[in-house]
Amino acid sequence: MSGDAGTAGNSGYGRKPFKRSKSHFADRITADGRDGWPVESGRYRLVVSRACPWASRALVSRRLLGLEDALSLAVADPIQDDRSWRFTLDPDGRDPVLGIRYLGEAYDRRETGYPGGVSVPAIVDVPTGALVTNDYQRITLDLATEWTALHRPGAPDLYPEARRDEIDEVMAGVYEDVNNGVYRAGFATGQEEYEAACAGVFRRLEELAPRLERQRYLVGDTLTEADIRLFTTLVRFDAVYHGHFKCNRWKLAEHPVLWAYVRDLFQTPGFGDTVDFDHIKRHYYQVHTGINPTAIVPLGPDLAGWLTPHHREELGGRPFGDGTPPGPVRADEEVPASGRP
Repeated sequence: MSGDAGTAGNSGYGRKPFKRSKSHFADRITADGRDGWPVESGRYRLVVSRACPWASRALVSRRLLGLEDALSLAVADPIQDDRSWRFTLDPDGRDPVLGIRYLGEAYDRRETGYPGGVSVPAIVDVPTGALVTNDYQRITLDLATEWTALHRPGAPDLYPEARRDEIDEVMAGVYEDVNNGVYRAGFATGQEEYEAACAGVFRRLEELAPRLERQRYLVGDTLTEADIRLFTTLVRFDAVYHGHFKCNRWKLAEHPVLWAYVRDLFQTPGFGDTVDFDHIKRHYYQVHTGINPTAIVPLGPDLAGWLTPHHREELGGRPFGDGTPPGPVRADEEVPASGRP
């Protein structure tokens, strides 16, 4: 994630107004290698947390585009310590490819003494062990447009050129009021700050609902980057944002249109099969001790509803356009049963 807890580590969340950190390392991995980082199968490693909505965008995109063999995956422990993301899920607490205990070590190899936060998603150059980029806004767009030579046969076009202006416009509103808005509400330090952010979240969701009542997806009749970016916030809404971040005017499960929309996406290959509710809940409730000092993780909500019929197919639409769904999840990347509905 790319928030700023200040120097107080995990306990700093909720102690000062939330500020979304800019991506300090914004190099791009491109087909022509113009930033010095050419697209190359096997050269780079994507580091994510399944808890993080920003990293989850990359997980969904990578799977939809079939980049699993070209771009390897490292999954960090959902529970950070004050050195940030760590590889304690792996044997001996080290990433087996990069050989490091903390993602921060890859940051140090890129820029010694870098003073900013260590965020995911991050892409690391395997030969040097140095960070390439942590630009969470750009990574998925480049996976869709610059990595095309390595896409699977039948991969969807997630950022179609003819629709980019509309996609960008929708994503800008979603980013400001929903993706970022839940954090501004959750980490608010005063009543007015909280109310403004919370109101903005629900105002934007209520503006999106009529669009999604008419059409299956946000832009056009196929899945795009816009759906991925909204999904990764909505899938966390009732589990953490409603209670932990106090975005509680209503639950997503109480909104017929948005609940059906997010269930449709969840049941689409490439979306729900990347989601780990156990990681999500433990991260938010146990890491953000500034706003949940007991670190108690709630038992609910009941996850069974995610797999119930949504009937969104009645609106038409072609999820993958002229392409096809991704194949089964690789065994080594499957979400454990503890994190699934």
